[in-house]
Amino acid sequence: MLRFCSLGSGSSGNATLIEASSGITTSRVLVDCGFTQRELKPRLARAGLEVGDIDAIFVTHEHGDHIGCTVALSKRHGIPIWMSRGTWRAAGQPELGDLLHFARDGDCIALGDMQLMPYTVPHDAHEPLQPCFSDGAMRLGVLTDAGSITAHLLEQLKGCQALLLECNHDREMLAASRYPWSLKQRIGGRFGHLSNDTAGEILAACMHGGLKHVVAAHLSRENNRPELALTALALAVGADACDMRAAGPQWGFDWIDVG
Repeated sequence: MLRFCSLGSGSSGNATLIEASSGITTSRVLVDCGFTQRELKPRLARAGLEVGDIDAIFVTHEHGDHIGCTVALSKRHGIPIWMSRGTWRAAGQPELGDLLHFARDGDCIALGDMQLMPYTVPHDAHEPLQPCFSDGAMRLGVLTDAGSITAHLLEQLKGCQALLLECNHDREMLAASRYPWSLKQRIGGRFGHLSNDTAGEILAACMHGGLKHVVAAHLSRENNRPELALTALALAVGADACDMRAAGPQWGFDWIDVG
């Protein structure tokens, strides 16, 4: 059984829990931890968990809304961390001893009852990685920070039964926003963040009969609205917006069973 939930998704912080169960054993991986340790506790409690229930943390890249308290949390509770060497260097090369493990594109990582498959994405960070997860039967694809579509990215996400897909901004809202031109260029650039329509293109390319769950994530508070993101995704695949959901910055979304 594979399931996932979000503890919060947006520029104020990102954290996603992935859980796999097999018989009497359960494994849990936290993808990013872009919050303080104080903020993390009630978010975990809402998911029915405590810090001690986390078996590993996977860090996608070094930006503060993703790495957050990861290093401090790992040291305090002895939680293993996986990240790329580029992310580790950009984060100041924290000394973590045996808790630190390096991840690379294409290297499958066995974590208890699940496998984690990291893959590279175009984003303005040092060696950013996004993960796919599998329990051997079901597959979940995560893509929350990327500026453009690549063939490699699409290849990793095809065949998933669930997708957590960045829908950062609506192009018109971003263009009309109060953001400085340089920031608009960064966000909308090929190494920035995915617009609603680009996310729709990705979904359309990955759509198949077995894809049951689609969640729009990392929505900008200033330059997007959930209904715009969901409508763009729905139009891309000819589905109703109500068949999908959006992750919020405050509490993310509740557990979703992939199967």
